Amino acid sequence: MREEYLLAALRMGAGADPVPEGVSAAARAVFGLRVPGGVPAGPVDLPVPPGARSSPEAGTAQAGVRRFSANGLVIDVETAVTGGRMEVAGQVSPVPGPDARIEVRTPHIAKVREPSGSGHFAVAGLPPGWVSVVCHRPGHPPVFTRWIHVHP
Repeated sequence: MREEYLLAALRMGAGADPVPEGVSAAARAVFGLRVPGGVPAGPVDLPVPPGARSSPEAGTAQAGVRRFSANGLVIDVETAVTGGRMEVAGQVSPVPGPDARIEVRTPHIAKVREPSGSGHFAVAGLPPGWVSVVCHRPGHPPVFTRWIHVHP
């Protein structure tokens, strides 16, 4: 088959075949996971304290501990799976202030916590899989981490 015939067939098929419902549903679901107006926090290297021996590689933090930063805000996130359920704990610094909320999201559920006076938060009982943390502060755009895959 020559290239022009293939391209013509593709053009004709594109107008005749509807998008499968599963593809449309998946696209709508992914669109719902975005944070409108949010600021993505990029990953930051988190060094191991001197003398730590539990590191998988010399000079790097444990696999379940991650740090993200954007707009002067640092979000530390620690994940673990215990008894088949995911636990997420962390700290936002500087302390986000009164009326701040920390949202811990999975593709299927989100749990909201008020950070402690020192910026700590924790959520337990989530299904293992993908997780993201969003810090909502009054008067500021939300800051969110990238999606982290947590598995047992």
